Amino acid sequence: MLAKTGVERPTVTELGVFTSAAPPSNFAKNVLDLLSTVEYRRCDKGEDRETMYRLRYRSYLASGMVSPNASRMVTDRFDDLPNCMNFGVHIDGEMVSTIRLHHLTCENPDSPTAYVFDDVLGVRIAAGETFIDPSRFAADPAATAQFPYLPYMTLRLAVMACVYFEPDFCLSTIRPDHAAFYRRIFDSKQVGSLRQFPGLNYDVVLCQAHYTSVARNTMGRYPFFKSSPMEQRLMFGKPGVRELDPLTILPTARYYSRAA
Repeated sequence: MLAKTGVERPTVTELGVFTSAAPPSNFAKNVLDLLSTVEYRRCDKGEDRETMYRLRYRSYLASGMVSPNASRMVTDRFDDLPNCMNFGVHIDGEMVSTIRLHHLTCENPDSPTAYVFDDVLGVRIAAGETFIDPSRFAADPAATAQFPYLPYMTLRLAVMACVYFEPDFCLSTIRPDHAAFYRRIFDSKQVGSLRQFPGLNYDVVLCQAHYTSVARNTMGRYPFFKSSPMEQRLMFGKPGVRELDPLTILPTARYYSRAA
């Protein structure tokens, strides 16, 4: 829910979240073409989690984000929090990228960004503001070279979480030289100063994007970020009685594009 600002929050219908998109640009068509090859999977246990930890390590080591370690994995206590959701992005059956999401609320106020920027976020969370906190974005170095639009496919999960959970803001803890990308795509604005992020070899700043801006502007300009309520439920909801967890989840953005 929105913080008490006196302004009623627009519904997802009013924001046009579930309507067909305008005809996509050539750039968007290229991303949608890649999206048609993608499968998403929750990485909650077993082999998926180990594959994800090892993918993080390969990605971060190649870019100098971490130093070598004997386990050849990257994980931390935030992977096991009750508000944590880890995802793998698969192409041709192989995990090629991954992202971690935390849904921050009064009941579940912990996440890596809430820890590092407690002075910025702690009071806001206690006052009732809610956030989606994406972290641990990682992509296989070879896949990144082969699929240049892979970051959009991965960040799409954060956009979907914003629509499903309807937080006040989506957070980004990023290197300062990445701020222009997040400002252009998500209209993110810096709210936290440069500081060290545990386990990384560089400092980060904190940016935030307002839910309404993400839901209306980002998906209006980039239709590959759109998704159906069913896809969101499969991604983030809990299975009902006698329902099994889905093995893989297929993106639905291309159906909005075809309907335009």
